[in-house]
Amino acid sequence: MVQKFKAHIEGHLSFLKERKLLIACSGGLDSIVLTHICDVLDLEIGIAHCNFKLRGKESDEDEKFVLEIANRLRVPYFVTNFETEKYAKDHKLSIQMAARELRYNWFQEIVMEYQYDYVLTAHHKDDNLETFLINLSRGTGIDGLTGIPEINKPYVRPLLPFSRNQILEFAKKNKITWREDSSNQNTKYLRNKLRHQVIPELLAINPNFLQNFETTLNNLKQTNTFVKNQVDRVRNDVFEYSELGTIRIPIHKLQQYDDPKTYLYFLLKDFGFTAWDDIFQILTAQSGKQVFSPTHRLVKNRGYLLLCPIIEDVSDRIYKIPEEENMIIIPSGMIKLKEVSDVSNTDLKTIYLDKEKLKYPLIVRKWKEGDYFYPLGMKGKKKLSKYFKDEKLSLLAKERVWLLCSGDEIVWIINYRADNRFKISPETKNILKVTIT
Repeated sequence: MVQKFKAHIEGHLSFLKERKLLIACSGGLDSIVLTHICDVLDLEIGIAHCNFKLRGKESDEDEKFVLEIANRLRVPYFVTNFETEKYAKDHKLSIQMAARELRYNWFQEIVMEYQYDYVLTAHHKDDNLETFLINLSRGTGIDGLTGIPEINKPYVRPLLPFSRNQILEFAKKNKITWREDSSNQNTKYLRNKLRHQVIPELLAINPNFLQNFETTLNNLKQTNTFVKNQVDRVRNDVFEYSELGTIRIPIHKLQQYDDPKTYLYFLLKDFGFTAWDDIFQILTAQSGKQVFSPTHRLVKNRGYLLLCPIIEDVSDRIYKIPEEENMIIIPSGMIKLKEVSDVSNTDLKTIYLDKEKLKYPLIVRKWKEGDYFYPLGMKGKKKLSKYFKDEKLSLLAKERVWLLCSGDEIVWIINYRADNRFKISPETKNILKVTIT
Protein backbone atom coordinates (compact mmCIF):
# COMPACT_ATOMS: atom_id res chain seq x y z
CA MET A 1 0.00 0.00 0.00
CA VAL A 2 2.91 2.35 0.67
CA GLN A 3 4.04 2.06 -2.94
CA LYS A 4 0.51 2.62 -4.27
CA PHE A 5 0.15 5.63 -1.98
CA LYS A 6 3.50 6.98 -3.16
CA ALA A 7 2.50 6.49 -6.80
CA HIS A 8 -0.79 8.30 -6.15
CA ILE A 9 1.05 11.23 -4.57
CA GLU A 10 3.54 11.46 -7.42
CA GLY A 11 0.89 11.08 -10.10
CA HIS A 12 -1.92 13.24 -8.69
CA LEU A 13 -0.79 15.12 -5.59
CA SER A 14 2.86 15.91 -6.28
CA PHE A 15 2.40 19.38 -4.79
CA LEU A 16 2.40 17.73 -1.33
CA LYS A 17 6.07 16.84 -1.60
CA GLU A 18 8.42 19.28 0.09
CA ARG A 19 5.43 20.93 1.76
CA LYS A 20 4.50 21.38 5.41
CA LEU A 21 1.56 19.06 6.11
CA LEU A 22 -0.80 18.90 9.09
CA ILE A 23 -2.54 15.55 9.63
CA ALA A 24 -5.96 15.54 11.31
CA CYS A 25 -5.51 12.52 13.57
CA SER A 26 -8.31 11.13 15.71
CA GLY A 27 -6.33 8.06 16.76
CA GLY A 28 -8.59 5.79 14.72
CA LEU A 29 -7.52 3.27 12.08
CA ASP A 30 -7.65 5.58 9.05
CA SER A 31 -5.80 8.60 10.44
CA ILE A 32 -3.15 6.44 12.15
CA VAL A 33 -2.43 4.59 8.90
CA LEU A 34 -2.25 7.90 7.04
CA THR A 35 0.20 9.23 9.65
CA HIS A 36 2.29 6.04 9.43
CA ILE A 37 2.56 6.11 5.62
CA CYS A 38 3.42 9.83 5.51
CA ASP A 39 6.16 9.19 8.05
CA VAL A 40 7.52 6.23 6.05
CA LEU A 41 7.65 8.46 2.95
CA ASP A 42 9.50 11.09 4.99
CA LEU A 43 6.94 13.84 4.38
CA GLU A 44 7.13 16.86 6.68
CA ILE A 45 4.15 16.41 8.98
CA GLY A 46 2.58 17.67 12.16
CA ILE A 47 -0.34 16.05 14.01
CA ALA A 48 -3.52 17.80 15.19
CA HIS A 49 -5.95 16.05 17.55
CA CYS A 50 -9.37 17.25 18.76
CA ASN A 51 -10.79 16.03 22.06
CA PHE A 52 -14.51 16.64 21.75
CA LYS A 53 -15.20 15.51 25.35
CA LEU A 54 -18.08 13.31 24.20
CA ARG A 55 -16.95 9.90 25.49
CA GLY A 56 -15.49 10.70 28.90
CA LYS A 57 -12.37 8.71 29.74
CA GLU A 58 -12.31 7.15 26.27
CA SER A 59 -11.84 10.61 24.68
CA ASP A 60 -8.98 11.37 27.06
CA GLU A 61 -7.33 8.03 26.26
CA ASP A 62 -7.53 8.88 22.54
CA GLU A 63 -5.75 12.15 23.22
CA LYS A 64 -3.03 10.41 25.21
CA PHE A 65 -2.59 7.76 22.48
CA VAL A 66 -2.12 10.34 19.71
CA LEU A 67 0.37 12.25 21.86
CA GLU A 68 2.42 9.07 22.24
CA ILE A 69 2.38 8.60 18.45
CA ALA A 70 3.60 12.16 17.91
CA ASN A 71 6.37 11.75 20.48
CA ARG A 72 7.50 8.47 18.95
CA LEU A 73 7.63 10.00 15.47
CA ARG A 74 9.16 13.22 16.83
CA VAL A 75 6.74 15.47 14.96
CA PRO A 76 4.91 18.64 16.11
CA TYR A 77 1.72 17.91 18.03
CA PHE A 78 -1.34 20.12 18.48
CA VAL A 79 -4.27 19.27 20.73
CA THR A 80 -7.41 21.09 21.78
CA ASN A 81 -10.44 20.31 23.93
CA PHE A 82 -13.95 21.32 22.96
CA GLU A 83 -17.18 21.62 24.94
CA THR A 84 -18.96 20.15 21.95
CA GLU A 85 -22.39 19.56 23.52
CA LYS A 86 -22.59 23.14 24.79
CA TYR A 87 -21.45 24.51 21.43
CA ALA A 88 -24.06 22.41 19.62
CA LYS A 89 -26.79 23.65 21.95
CA ASP A 90 -25.73 27.31 21.76
CA HIS A 91 -25.54 27.22 17.96
CA LYS A 92 -28.56 24.94 17.42
CA LEU A 93 -26.47 22.29 15.64
CA SER A 94 -26.37 18.52 15.74
CA ILE A 95 -23.42 17.06 17.67
CA GLN A 96 -21.83 15.89 14.42
CA MET A 97 -22.19 19.27 12.72
CA ALA A 98 -20.91 21.07 15.82
CA ALA A 99 -17.84 18.83 15.97
CA ARG A 100 -17.19 19.38 12.26
CA GLU A 101 -17.43 23.16 12.59
CA LEU A 102 -15.22 23.25 15.66
CA ARG A 103 -12.44 21.12 14.23
CA TYR A 104 -12.26 22.83 10.84
CA ASN A 105 -12.18 26.27 12.44
CA TRP A 106 -9.34 25.09 14.69
CA PHE A 107 -7.41 23.54 11.80
CA GLN A 108 -7.60 26.88 10.02
CA GLU A 109 -6.12 28.63 13.05
CA ILE A 110 -3.16 26.22 13.12
CA VAL A 111 -2.58 26.62 9.38
CA MET A 112 -2.48 30.40 9.72
CA GLU A 113 -0.37 30.55 12.89
CA TYR A 114 2.18 27.83 12.09
CA GLN A 115 2.28 28.25 8.31
CA TYR A 116 1.17 24.77 7.27
CA ASP A 117 0.58 24.40 3.55
CA TYR A 118 -2.07 21.67 3.63
CA VAL A 119 -4.25 19.72 6.06
CA LEU A 120 -4.50 15.98 5.32
CA THR A 121 -7.62 14.09 6.36
CA ALA A 122 -8.01 10.32 6.19
CA HIS A 123 -11.25 10.01 4.20
CA HIS A 124 -11.23 6.91 2.02
CA LYS A 125 -13.29 5.17 -0.66
CA ASP A 126 -15.89 3.82 1.78
CA ASP A 127 -16.39 7.31 3.25
CA ASN A 128 -17.08 8.50 -0.28
CA LEU A 129 -19.78 5.87 -0.74
CA GLU A 130 -21.38 6.73 2.60
CA THR A 131 -21.43 10.44 1.72
CA PHE A 132 -22.95 9.66 -1.68
CA LEU A 133 -25.74 7.60 -0.10
CA ILE A 134 -26.42 10.24 2.57
CA ASN A 135 -26.76 12.97 -0.05
CA LEU A 136 -28.87 10.70 -2.24
CA SER A 137 -31.24 9.93 0.64
CA ARG A 138 -31.70 13.62 1.43
CA GLY A 139 -32.20 14.76 -2.14
CA THR A 140 -29.39 16.52 -3.95
CA GLY A 141 -28.14 17.89 -7.24
CA ILE A 142 -25.24 16.53 -9.23
CA ASP A 143 -22.71 18.28 -6.94
CA GLY A 144 -23.89 16.12 -4.06
CA LEU A 145 -23.36 12.96 -6.10
CA THR A 146 -19.75 13.57 -7.07
CA GLY A 147 -18.34 12.50 -3.71
CA ILE A 148 -15.87 14.07 -1.33
CA PRO A 149 -13.44 16.37 -3.16
CA GLU A 150 -9.88 15.11 -3.03
CA ILE A 151 -8.55 18.66 -2.98
CA ASN A 152 -10.39 21.54 -1.32
CA LYS A 153 -7.49 23.78 -0.35
CA PRO A 154 -6.06 23.67 2.24
CA TYR A 155 -7.66 20.23 2.75
CA VAL A 156 -6.36 17.19 0.85
CA ARG A 157 -7.63 13.62 1.15
CA PRO A 158 -4.90 11.33 -0.23
CA LEU A 159 -6.55 8.08 0.96
CA LEU A 160 -9.67 8.43 -1.22
CA PRO A 161 -8.48 5.79 -3.76
CA PHE A 162 -8.15 3.19 -0.97
CA SER A 163 -10.89 1.11 0.64
CA ARG A 164 -11.40 0.50 4.34
CA ASN A 165 -10.41 -3.15 3.83
CA GLN A 166 -7.12 -2.16 2.19
CA ILE A 167 -6.34 0.17 5.09
CA LEU A 168 -7.27 -2.49 7.66
CA GLU A 169 -5.17 -5.19 5.99
CA PHE A 170 -2.19 -2.84 5.84
CA ALA A 171 -2.51 -1.99 9.54
CA LYS A 172 -2.72 -5.66 10.56
CA LYS A 173 0.18 -6.68 8.33
CA ASN A 174 2.41 -3.95 9.77
CA LYS A 175 1.21 -4.48 13.36
CA ILE A 176 -0.07 -0.90 13.61
CA THR A 177 -2.24 -0.19 16.65
CA TRP A 178 -5.10 2.28 16.74
CA ARG A 179 -8.01 3.36 18.92
CA GLU A 180 -11.59 2.24 18.34
CA ASP A 181 -14.27 4.91 18.73
CA SER A 182 -17.21 3.20 20.42
CA SER A 183 -19.63 5.78 19.01
CA ASN A 184 -18.89 4.45 15.52
CA GLN A 185 -20.98 1.40 16.40
CA ASN A 186 -24.05 3.44 17.33
CA THR A 187 -26.53 3.07 14.48
CA LYS A 188 -28.66 6.00 15.61
CA TYR A 189 -26.36 8.03 13.34
CA LEU A 190 -27.24 7.73 9.65
CA ARG A 191 -23.63 7.28 8.54
CA ASN A 192 -23.13 4.38 10.97
CA LYS A 193 -26.39 2.78 9.90
CA LEU A 194 -25.27 2.89 6.28
CA ARG A 195 -21.81 1.57 7.22
CA HIS A 196 -22.99 -1.38 9.32
CA GLN A 197 -26.35 -2.30 7.81
CA VAL A 198 -26.88 -0.97 4.28
CA ILE A 199 -23.46 -1.16 2.61
CA PRO A 200 -22.75 -4.77 3.73
CA GLU A 201 -26.02 -5.78 2.05
CA LEU A 202 -25.01 -4.01 -1.15
CA LEU A 203 -21.64 -5.76 -1.10
CA ALA A 204 -23.37 -9.09 -0.49
CA ILE A 205 -25.52 -8.54 -3.57
CA ASN A 206 -22.50 -7.52 -5.67
CA PRO A 207 -18.94 -7.98 -4.33
CA ASN A 208 -17.75 -5.48 -6.97
CA PHE A 209 -20.14 -2.79 -5.75
CA LEU A 210 -17.39 -0.52 -4.43
CA GLN A 211 -15.40 -0.71 -7.67
CA ASN A 212 -18.54 -0.10 -9.73
CA PHE A 213 -19.40 2.84 -7.50
CA GLU A 214 -15.99 4.36 -8.20
CA THR A 215 -16.64 4.07 -11.94
CA THR A 216 -20.03 5.73 -11.52
CA LEU A 217 -18.45 8.50 -9.45
CA ASN A 218 -15.89 9.22 -12.16
CA ASN A 219 -18.66 9.34 -14.77
CA LEU A 220 -20.63 11.77 -12.63
CA LYS A 221 -17.56 13.96 -12.16
CA GLN A 222 -17.04 14.10 -15.91
CA THR A 223 -20.70 14.99 -16.42
CA ASN A 224 -20.46 17.67 -13.74
CA THR A 225 -17.40 19.17 -15.43
CA PHE A 226 -19.28 19.27 -18.74
CA VAL A 227 -22.29 20.94 -17.08
CA LYS A 228 -20.11 23.55 -15.38
CA ASN A 229 -18.39 24.38 -18.67
CA GLN A 230 -21.80 24.84 -20.33
CA VAL A 231 -23.02 27.03 -17.45
CA ASP A 232 -19.82 29.12 -17.63
CA ARG A 233 -20.49 29.69 -21.32
CA VAL A 234 -24.05 30.82 -20.62
CA ARG A 235 -22.90 32.95 -17.67
CA ASN A 236 -20.42 34.77 -19.90
CA ASP A 237 -23.24 35.40 -22.36
CA VAL A 238 -26.01 36.59 -20.04
CA PHE A 239 -24.33 38.13 -16.98
CA GLU A 240 -23.80 41.88 -17.25
CA TYR A 241 -21.73 43.27 -14.36
CA SER A 242 -22.15 46.82 -13.05
CA GLU A 243 -19.78 48.89 -10.94
CA LEU A 244 -22.31 48.88 -8.09
CA GLY A 245 -22.07 45.12 -7.67
CA THR A 246 -25.36 44.32 -9.40
CA ILE A 247 -25.53 41.61 -12.04
CA ARG A 248 -28.08 42.16 -14.82
CA ILE A 249 -29.51 39.12 -16.61
CA PRO A 250 -31.42 39.97 -19.83
CA ILE A 251 -34.44 37.66 -19.85
CA HIS A 252 -34.61 37.53 -23.65
CA LYS A 253 -31.04 36.18 -23.75
CA LEU A 254 -31.81 33.55 -21.15
CA GLN A 255 -34.92 32.45 -23.05
CA GLN A 256 -32.88 31.79 -26.18
CA TYR A 257 -31.63 28.60 -24.53
CA ASP A 258 -33.63 25.38 -24.69
CA ASP A 259 -34.29 25.13 -20.95
CA PRO A 260 -33.91 28.59 -19.37
CA LYS A 261 -35.17 27.44 -15.96
CA THR A 262 -32.45 24.81 -15.68
CA TYR A 263 -29.77 27.31 -16.66
CA LEU A 264 -31.22 29.80 -14.19
CA TYR A 265 -30.90 27.18 -11.44
CA PHE A 266 -27.23 26.56 -12.19
CA LEU A 267 -26.50 30.27 -12.55
CA LEU A 268 -28.04 31.15 -9.18
CA LYS A 269 -27.51 28.12 -6.94
CA ASP A 270 -24.14 29.36 -5.65
CA PHE A 271 -25.83 32.53 -4.36
CA GLY A 272 -27.76 30.61 -1.70
CA PHE A 273 -31.23 30.56 -3.28
CA THR A 274 -33.61 27.73 -2.41
CA ALA A 275 -37.08 29.05 -3.38
CA TRP A 276 -36.80 27.74 -6.92
CA ASP A 277 -40.53 27.83 -7.73
CA ASP A 278 -40.57 31.56 -6.94
CA ILE A 279 -37.42 32.13 -8.99
CA PHE A 280 -38.80 30.34 -12.03
CA GLN A 281 -42.04 32.33 -11.78
CA ILE A 282 -40.13 35.61 -11.65
CA LEU A 283 -39.33 35.23 -15.36
CA THR A 284 -42.94 36.14 -16.20
CA ALA A 285 -43.76 38.22 -13.11
CA GLN A 286 -44.37 41.97 -13.01
CA SER A 287 -41.52 44.39 -12.39
CA GLY A 288 -40.64 44.70 -8.72
CA LYS A 289 -41.09 41.02 -7.86
CA GLN A 290 -38.27 39.89 -5.52
CA VAL A 291 -36.83 36.61 -4.26
CA PHE A 292 -34.34 36.49 -1.37
CA SER A 293 -31.54 34.18 -0.29
CA PRO A 294 -29.61 34.67 2.98
CA THR A 295 -27.00 36.72 1.12
CA HIS A 296 -28.57 37.97 -2.13
CA ARG A 297 -31.78 39.06 -3.74
CA LEU A 298 -33.15 38.71 -7.24
CA VAL A 299 -35.39 41.46 -8.59
CA LYS A 300 -37.49 41.54 -11.76
CA ASN A 301 -37.08 44.87 -13.56
CA ARG A 302 -38.80 45.02 -16.93
CA GLY A 303 -36.81 42.77 -19.27
CA TYR A 304 -34.08 42.02 -16.75
CA LEU A 305 -33.36 40.09 -13.61
CA LEU A 306 -31.16 42.04 -11.21
CA LEU A 307 -28.96 40.07 -8.81
CA CYS A 308 -27.24 41.88 -5.97
CA PRO A 309 -25.89 41.28 -2.45
CA ILE A 310 -28.13 42.14 0.50
CA ILE A 311 -26.59 45.21 2.07
CA GLU A 312 -27.11 47.00 5.34
CA ASP A 313 -30.32 49.03 5.60
CA VAL A 314 -29.28 52.69 5.72
CA SER A 315 -32.69 54.19 4.91
CA ASP A 316 -32.78 56.16 8.19
CA ARG A 317 -29.17 57.34 8.06
CA ILE A 318 -28.53 61.09 7.80
CA TYR A 319 -25.20 62.85 7.19
CA LYS A 320 -24.66 66.52 8.06
CA ILE A 321 -22.11 68.71 6.30
CA PRO A 322 -21.12 71.85 8.26
CA GLU A 323 -20.02 74.88 6.24
CA GLU A 324 -16.37 74.37 7.23
CA GLU A 325 -16.30 70.74 5.99
CA ASN A 326 -15.06 70.04 2.46
CA MET A 327 -15.49 66.27 2.32
CA ILE A 328 -17.81 63.55 3.60
CA ILE A 329 -18.02 59.81 2.91
CA ILE A 330 -21.42 58.19 2.36
CA PRO A 331 -22.19 54.56 1.32
CA SER A 332 -22.24 55.44 -2.39
CA GLY A 333 -18.97 57.37 -2.43
CA MET A 334 -17.06 60.47 -1.30
CA ILE A 335 -18.63 63.93 -1.61
CA LYS A 336 -16.17 66.80 -2.06
CA LEU A 337 -17.11 70.48 -1.75
CA LYS A 338 -14.91 73.30 -3.00
CA GLU A 339 -15.38 77.02 -3.66
CA VAL A 340 -14.27 77.87 -7.20
CA SER A 341 -14.04 81.01 -9.28
CA ASP A 342 -15.53 79.66 -12.50
CA VAL A 343 -17.48 76.76 -13.97
CA SER A 344 -16.12 73.97 -16.13
CA ASN A 345 -18.01 71.12 -17.76
CA THR A 346 -20.61 69.43 -15.56
CA ASP A 347 -21.68 65.80 -15.56
CA LEU A 348 -23.83 63.49 -13.45
CA LYS A 349 -21.16 63.42 -10.74
CA THR A 350 -20.52 67.17 -10.56
CA ILE A 351 -22.75 70.19 -9.93
CA TYR A 352 -22.16 73.91 -9.33
CA LEU A 353 -24.24 75.76 -6.74
CA ASP A 354 -24.83 79.32 -5.61
CA LYS A 355 -23.42 79.01 -2.10
CA GLU A 356 -25.39 81.97 -0.73
CA LYS A 357 -28.64 80.13 -1.45
CA LEU A 358 -27.68 77.19 0.80
CA LYS A 359 -28.61 76.67 4.45
CA TYR A 360 -26.01 74.93 6.59
CA PRO A 361 -25.45 72.31 7.68
CA LEU A 362 -26.21 70.60 4.38
CA ILE A 363 -27.88 67.23 4.77
CA VAL A 364 -27.38 64.00 2.86
CA ARG A 365 -30.24 61.49 3.24
CA LYS A 366 -32.20 58.80 1.41
CA TRP A 367 -35.25 59.79 -0.59
CA LYS A 368 -38.76 59.09 0.70
CA GLU A 369 -42.27 59.07 -0.69
CA GLY A 370 -43.62 62.58 -1.16
CA ASP A 371 -40.22 64.13 -1.94
CA TYR A 372 -40.22 66.59 -4.82
CA PHE A 373 -37.73 68.90 -6.50
CA TYR A 374 -37.46 71.47 -9.29
CA PRO A 375 -35.45 69.76 -12.03
CA LEU A 376 -32.63 71.86 -13.44
CA GLY A 377 -33.56 73.11 -16.91
CA MET A 378 -37.30 72.57 -16.42
CA LYS A 379 -40.18 74.69 -15.14
CA GLY A 380 -42.17 73.62 -12.11
CA LYS A 381 -41.70 70.87 -9.59
CA LYS A 382 -41.76 67.11 -9.93
CA LYS A 383 -42.20 64.27 -7.48
CA LEU A 384 -39.15 62.07 -7.18
CA SER A 385 -41.28 58.96 -7.66
CA LYS A 386 -42.47 60.35 -11.02
CA TYR A 387 -38.92 61.36 -11.97
CA PHE A 388 -37.64 57.85 -11.20
CA LYS A 389 -40.43 56.33 -13.28
CA ASP A 390 -39.63 58.60 -16.22
CA GLU A 391 -35.95 57.73 -15.91
CA LYS A 392 -36.89 54.03 -15.74
CA LEU A 393 -34.89 53.44 -12.58
CA SER A 394 -35.08 49.90 -11.23
CA LEU A 395 -36.13 49.13 -7.67
CA LEU A 396 -32.48 48.56 -6.78
CA ALA A 397 -31.37 51.83 -8.36
CA LYS A 398 -34.06 53.78 -6.49
CA GLU A 399 -32.98 52.23 -3.20
CA ARG A 400 -29.44 53.48 -3.80
CA VAL A 401 -30.42 57.10 -4.41
CA TRP A 402 -29.09 59.71 -2.00
CA LEU A 403 -30.15 63.35 -1.79
CA LEU A 404 -28.13 66.45 -0.99
CA CYS A 405 -30.45 68.84 0.82
CA SER A 406 -30.48 72.40 2.12
CA GLY A 407 -32.88 72.29 5.03
CA ASP A 408 -36.00 70.56 3.70
CA GLU A 409 -35.25 71.43 0.07
CA ILE A 410 -33.54 69.03 -2.31
CA VAL A 411 -30.37 70.46 -3.88
CA TRP A 412 -29.25 67.41 -5.87
CA ILE A 413 -30.42 63.91 -6.60
CA ILE A 414 -26.87 62.65 -6.34
CA ASN A 415 -25.60 61.10 -9.58
CA TYR A 416 -28.78 62.15 -11.41
CA ARG A 417 -30.19 65.69 -11.45
CA ALA A 418 -29.60 69.04 -9.73
CA ASP A 419 -32.37 71.34 -8.50
CA ASN A 420 -33.16 74.53 -10.39
CA ARG A 421 -33.47 76.67 -7.22
CA PHE A 422 -29.77 76.51 -6.36
CA LYS A 423 -28.21 77.01 -9.77
CA ILE A 424 -25.66 79.74 -10.31
CA SER A 425 -26.64 82.94 -12.09
CA PRO A 426 -24.89 86.12 -13.29
CA GLU A 427 -25.47 87.54 -9.77
CA THR A 428 -23.74 84.60 -8.03
CA LYS A 429 -20.79 85.73 -5.92
CA ASN A 430 -19.66 82.41 -4.41
CA ILE A 431 -19.67 79.25 -6.53
CA LEU A 432 -19.60 75.91 -4.75
CA LYS A 433 -18.45 72.89 -6.74
CA VAL A 434 -19.83 69.57 -5.43
CA THR A 435 -18.45 66.28 -6.72
CA ILE A 436 -19.08 62.65 -5.82
CA THR A 437 -16.46 60.01 -6.57
